[in-house]
Amino acid sequence: MPLATELREYLDACFAGVWIESDEHQEAILEISELCRQETWRLAVWDLAQGIQSPLQSAGELTANDPLAAVRLASDLAEPGQTSLLVLVNYHRFLGSPEIVQALAHAVEQGKSNRTFVIVLSPQAELPRELEKLFVVLRHELPSREQLAAIARELATGDELPTGQELEAVLDAAAGLTRYEAEGAFSLSLVRDRRLMPQTILTIKAQQLQQSNLVTMHDGHERFNDLGGLAALKAFCLRALRPRPHDSPVQPKGVLLLSPPGCGKSAIAKALGNEVNRPTLRLDLGDLMGSLVGQTEANTRRAIAIIEAMAPCLVFIDEIDKGLSGVSGQAGDSGVSARMFGTLLTWLSDRTSQVMVIATANSIDRLPPEFLRAERFDGVFFLDLPTSEERTAIWKIHRQALGIAASESQPQDDGWTGAEIRACCRLAALLDVPLTVAAQQIVPVSISAAEQLANLRQWASGRCLSAHESGIYQAPPTAKKRRNVRMDPSAN
Repeated sequence: MPLATELREYLDACFAGVWIESDEHQEAILEISELCRQETWRLAVWDLAQGIQSPLQSAGELTANDPLAAVRLASDLAEPGQTSLLVLVNYHRFLGSPEIVQALAHAVEQGKSNRTFVIVLSPQAELPRELEKLFVVLRHELPSREQLAAIARELATGDELPTGQELEAVLDAAAGLTRYEAEGAFSLSLVRDRRLMPQTILTIKAQQLQQSNLVTMHDGHERFNDLGGLAALKAFCLRALRPRPHDSPVQPKGVLLLSPPGCGKSAIAKALGNEVNRPTLRLDLGDLMGSLVGQTEANTRRAIAIIEAMAPCLVFIDEIDKGLSGVSGQAGDSGVSARMFGTLLTWLSDRTSQVMVIATANSIDRLPPEFLRAERFDGVFFLDLPTSEERTAIWKIHRQALGIAASESQPQDDGWTGAEIRACCRLAALLDVPLTVAAQQIVPVSISAAEQLANLRQWASGRCLSAHESGIYQAPPTAKKRRNVRMDPSAN
């Protein structure tokens, strides 16, 4: 819903305190100004650098030299039969002062009777406890695809502006940028490529994500051809991410990948984005934890908002079992982990945007049972140790990548993971020794963690989809140990 439409509804309902989360203050002020012009409302805007301003008429006698005087200005704007709006830009910076908090609460309470509305414009909602019940929080949405397309047409002409699917790819790359950022990204692409290209725009997006310190963009060139095996999982993901309309009611939710270490969980998550031409965002749950009260919950909501703004995209959450290990309430963090987990669960279930989540886990014991409920993920896959055919393909990939001759003898690899095969090839190239010698430095996880692997296979059997072949995963039969029976030599 446009900001002006939503704001009009709340002001008509006489919400005297409105907090608007916006990353584009000037655009938000323009929309509010246009609304006031249409409704013949009085408007005053205050910020610390320029003081009080009124886009509609001369401020005249209205002056404010400090934040406290600015909020007291609300009473001066009041006129019988007149609706007045006071917009305070970045006012969250001053809410550590008891005097300012009290003055703001008084202005909102008085505004219901004299139709003087206080609007705080800020990048995020940071309300002290005293003001939480007095303000309603609205979100100023980032530009839509139509608005991004209009910006592109203003900057690019002729052959500089792609059409069809190429233009759709450019708009996908620009999704989540502000108008200012989109103009800069489009201009950089025109300078660098002489045409609007999604790759250049994605570099700007990656830089903006780094500034948030909550979500990062994976910058790699992996493809499925670099990853042997896992045919069923690859086919499932490609099928789920086939092109569909942006407003389609059916969008992929994601997959949960369970396996012992080194079986390709992270590798397939990194390669999938390149296969379907979507950016892959990496979300580290540890980065969401904050030291201040409420900071973790705020970081979680902000990270989700960033991810939603970047759609269509993939979100890679590695080792989610470790990130959620404290949700049982025994983490000693006063329930912070549990609240973060609840926010993530709600988002995983309710989202309808073009965001596909790839979560990985090495252990099922640390995952809460509700995390595996239907509709959180489209599928829970178990990645077992690679088969003999898959190991052959993996050896071939890494031999070629590291320049190891195909004629060189291959070591015994029963029970090896793909990561162990790659490590053997890398050590052979690094130390300039044969593969059979490098293999002596490898201790397979099937030996070092045999008990954990057996338990994981037992749990996944009948519960998970197989990543290697279509259908439900079934654990391989275990060899029965023969009992040694000592015979009595005197027995006949």
